[in-house]
Amino acid sequence: MSALAPVEEQVPMVRMDVADRGLLRELLGAVERVASGAAFTLGEEVAAFEREWADWCGARHAVGVSSGTDALVLALRALDIGRGDEVVVPANSFVATAEAVSLVGAEPRFADVDADTATLTAATVEPLLGPRTRCVVPVHLHGRMADMAPLLALAADAGVALVEDAAQAHGARCRGRHAGTLGQLGCFSFYPSKNLGAWGDGGAVVTDDARLARRVRLLRTHGALEHDDHRLVGTTARLDAVQAAVLRVKLRRLEADNALRRALAARLDRALAGGPVALPAPTPPGHDHVFHHYVVRSERRDALRARLAAHGVATAVHYPVPIHRMPAYAAREPTALPIAERLAATSCSLPLFPAMREQELARVAAAVLEAGG
Repeated sequence: MSALAPVEEQVPMVRMDVADRGLLRELLGAVERVASGAAFTLGEEVAAFEREWADWCGARHAVGVSSGTDALVLALRALDIGRGDEVVVPANSFVATAEAVSLVGAEPRFADVDADTATLTAATVEPLLGPRTRCVVPVHLHGRMADMAPLLALAADAGVALVEDAAQAHGARCRGRHAGTLGQLGCFSFYPSKNLGAWGDGGAVVTDDARLARRVRLLRTHGALEHDDHRLVGTTARLDAVQAAVLRVKLRRLEADNALRRALAARLDRALAGGPVALPAPTPPGHDHVFHHYVVRSERRDALRARLAAHGVATAVHYPVPIHRMPAYAAREPTALPIAERLAATSCSLPLFPAMREQELARVAAAVLEAGG
């Protein structure tokens, strides 16, 4: 007899805040507080979140912005990166990593990644550094931090900036330092499904550099900090006060939620050991993983997903097409990047979220093991 529960008992990829009635009441109270004050744009709620997020990350400054994509765009603009410049990015990431480079007028150069960690390394970046290179953007993918020490050393030797895309790594650490705080600037997304998720789009830029923080603040509000005093050509990219209020409540739970993610991932590792899929690579000493996604690999990925779907277990693929193979970029970068392309063909994300129940985790493991039988 199969160990699997009936198909109608679905195991989702993520469970949203509405499922936690206590949290929902607290979040609705925070939203009501903002509504009662009618302060919806910037204001004290956003300023308070910025202080709390900077403190939590161990950064001197945090600037709330309207999305993770805008965080990357404004970080690059703060560094005066634009037309004629090149920025090295990984080929396997969400398209926003490269899109931000294009949006400031610069040219993304796509690097391959490490086969085990799926992140940029100094070895994959170095061949792409040239006279027009202004910046390297490593992505802390799926909750795992890239190996930052060699990347930072390479960037410093080459005289280029390093901006961290930490949109998937809220709270991950490398030798005691939080993701986003090792480069000149770190960029976060607070999309609802992130480890720290808002009730809509939101993002932040963190930095220890007061000058860069001020530039990001100017750029997010039409180049002005005071009404009608426009110092730069900026845009509208502010974090809404309602989103800041939601994030302040959820930030208090983030450390505990990340610990739950690690514990659940360890249990999945044990349950699936020796099974039909390749498990996430172990995290080396001094590094951390907060499991925004729990990603396995299979040569029969599509058959695996179909089998799990038949048993009511959701899956996802992050990311099925490497950025350099997407129509928006394929004409620019014809070079084959074999590891990124292999990851796109074999990676499969399994359900993992802090509110995951014991029977759901067992169900996922049983479905994967049965699919390999």
